[in-house]
Amino acid sequence: MTLHPEDQPWQPKSFAFTEANLAQAHKIIKRYPEGRQQSAVMPILDIVQRQEGWVSLAAMNLVGEMLDMAPMRVYEVATFYTMFHLKPVGKVHVQVCTNVPCQLRGSDDVVHACKKELGIGIGETTADGKFSLAEVECLGACVNAPVIWIGDDFYEDLDAGSTVKMIEAFKRGETPKAGSQTGRQTSAPAGGPTTLKDAGPTTLKGDA
Repeated sequence: MTLHPEDQPWQPKSFAFTEANLAQAHKIIKRYPEGRQQSAVMPILDIVQRQEGWVSLAAMNLVGEMLDMAPMRVYEVATFYTMFHLKPVGKVHVQVCTNVPCQLRGSDDVVHACKKELGIGIGETTADGKFSLAEVECLGACVNAPVIWIGDDFYEDLDAGSTVKMIEAFKRGETPKAGSQTGRQTSAPAGGPTTLKDAGPTTLKGDA
């Protein structure tokens, strides 16, 4: 990734936290001992991204100043972790896991459904700026594969049909219910519990 603003016309000239977010950033910094404030770089970059939707060069420079941290050190963190978006993304950033467990469970069909329904490819954003689409590595919810990550939510046990329904809900301005889209109980077996299906005795022998 290049960090030269002249090569990235979308980069703003400046960045400022909202009053509430600035207070939250200072609160986080105070959690760390004197001289260790740089440890706050990741949570503060997360605040930046939650405010703007992505992490700009101007924001990274400001974070460096706040933490008495060389700008390059902030860049190193932001460019290493793929959770940080280094250019604008859609308001609804659709991140599809295509790692092996999800692929074995049909993530190719999920990706295809996203492309068809949104009319964009991987790494692209819709003309209205509302949706963007990305491929991501393992999201750690393999037992409920395939999985899509949007905002703070995972949408699990997807197929082409449920993926389209989820996107249609976002298009209507709704927020679909997160978690399994098949009704699975958390990460229980897809067919329902197989053991410990009754409450068991209410008292143990000898308790009376």
